Amino acid sequence: MSTLVKTHFAGPSYLNGFFGKELFNEYNTPAFSGSVPAVNVIENQEGFRIEVAAPGLQKGDFKLNLEKNQLTISAQKEVKEEESNEKYTRREFKYNSFQRTFTLPNTVDGDKIEATYNEGVLSIALPKREEAKEKPARLIEIA
Repeated sequence: MSTLVKTHFAGPSYLNGFFGKELFNEYNTPAFSGSVPAVNVIENQEGFRIEVAAPGLQKGDFKLNLEKNQLTISAQKEVKEEESNEKYTRREFKYNSFQRTFTLPNTVDGDKIEATYNEGVLSIALPKREEAKEKPARLIEIA
């Protein structure tokens, strides 16, 4: 006689690894000069979305790199300040930068990741693989 065990792939034990720490575990401590932008991670049926609040930056300031299942989000912006008066000229060059690396779950389809930047928010869409998407319940007929 065999026993049927009910398993939930999205049950608490599976989610503890995700939500117990952070949904997408950061690989390193953020490396930055200045402040680190706030990050939101949102999940829906189709996948995940990472939102990075980065006002003052432009689309070209960002670099996204995916290597294996490590997504690195980085940005660097050069800020030039110049002050002149009759006796001297002062110039300062500052570089504001940050880098965050996230370990993505295996359910993400890395070939379909897309990013947009709009009104100070970098939004990265991380779609789930088809086989990882939750399927609706179906009735199995008995032959």
